[in-house]
Amino acid sequence: MVANINKEEIQDVQIVEYESKYKQAFKSLNEEWISSYFEMEENDYKVLDHPKELILDKGGKIFVALYQGKPLGVCALVKMNDPNYDYELAKMAVSPKAQGKKLGWLLGKAIINSAKELGASKIYLESNTALTPAINLYYKLGFQEIKGRQTSYKRVDIQMELNL
Repeated sequence: MVANINKEEIQDVQIVEYESKYKQAFKSLNEEWISSYFEMEENDYKVLDHPKELILDKGGKIFVALYQGKPLGVCALVKMNDPNYDYELAKMAVSPKAQGKKLGWLLGKAIINSAKELGASKIYLESNTALTPAINLYYKLGFQEIKGRQTSYKRVDIQMELNL
């Protein structure tokens, strides 16, 4: 897949690991997209206000996509306490200013590679089919739709998994 990406399109993109200086970007980028399509929920506020405690300290990762040095994309790999899944791909957000610049693809690949490095065998995600570009991205990354899992979010109408 990466061969299909024009290198010039991604030369201004750098994927870095989360640092506390990116906390506001992590929160605001997610609030922006969620509020554009849905309503912020209690779980959103919890995770976005406490990414260190609820993601990083529990064995997860957060990646930040810098476009021309600015944090314009984010994505988390959340450790799950689940017999079927090791991690969840969550809180992926790309600023409208940077959409079409392959930030989502690069963040997704960073999450998948990180999960493999951490010894994961399966990644889970939740989304909404109204988010067509995101759903298409997940399929391109290799995720497949699954049915029947409980979710704590009202907006979720599709669940997917990736076998690593």
